[in-house]
Amino acid sequence: MSLSSPRPVPTAHLFTPLHEDLIRVLRPLDPQDWMIQATPGGWRVRDVAAHLLDGDLRRLSFQRDGHSAPESPASPEDYDGMVHWLNQLNADWIRAVERLSPAVLLELLEVTGPRVGELFESLDPDVPARFPVAWAGQSESSNWMDVGREFVERWHHQQQIRDAVGALPLTAPWMLGPLLAVAAHALPAAYAREDLPAGTRVQIEVPGDHGGAWVVERGSVSANDPLGGWRLLEGTVGHPTLRVRMEPALAWRVFLRHPSEKEIRTGMEVEGQVELVAPLLAARALMV
Repeated sequence: MSLSSPRPVPTAHLFTPLHEDLIRVLRPLDPQDWMIQATPGGWRVRDVAAHLLDGDLRRLSFQRDGHSAPESPASPEDYDGMVHWLNQLNADWIRAVERLSPAVLLELLEVTGPRVGELFESLDPDVPARFPVAWAGQSESSNWMDVGREFVERWHHQQQIRDAVGALPLTAPWMLGPLLAVAAHALPAAYAREDLPAGTRVQIEVPGDHGGAWVVERGSVSANDPLGGWRLLEGTVGHPTLRVRMEPALAWRVFLRHPSEKEIRTGMEVEGQVELVAPLLAARALMV
């Protein structure tokens, strides 16, 4: 199989079914269910739901309505600075909505979710986005990538809620396949932190309808390239420096969480320079 540049990943049409799934899992919850811890950092189900609401409101305000977004003190290239700033914004919001009941949060989400879906479907996927995708090492992104980033984040947070309340995971191929294709764009930024020779190729394979095959390779380094010559390609090669085969259930955890050693042992096969697995496990298709 030959290599090619990654194709745009359409996800705008997935926001409506993703939102409907969210409402279906939240609506029957009892008040005490909203208080269950849902993240390692201590966010409860209600906090994750409030964070999703915040994302909807900000998108509608800044992108649909042209409201001025607060300026980040950090540049898109300053990953740690961006994360610190976003964490502060998120904490401020969670404190503010503590006064809202779960019923009000749910009612607001029922309003904002469809409108965000309409907004994303109205965008030309190929024009430059208002917000670059920092976790992909991009200082400018196309709309399809920005919308894909939002899909990945919303899927991830809904999965946190589902895990907390014992609901089934969102792992249908029509949803997980696009998620992995967008998340794979985190690979060049992850490997750019390593000092590896030009020509290094790491091949990632996820079998089945959920998956795909990608190669992240290091080429020549040009001036002002934040990715240090690393780029993502679709396809496979005959003799990569490292070949990794991951089951779909592990693949999304690699990009969005920190899988356990047991999950890695049972869901991953490795051939080649095994030390190059470490940047893969450090890749994150999320900011926070």
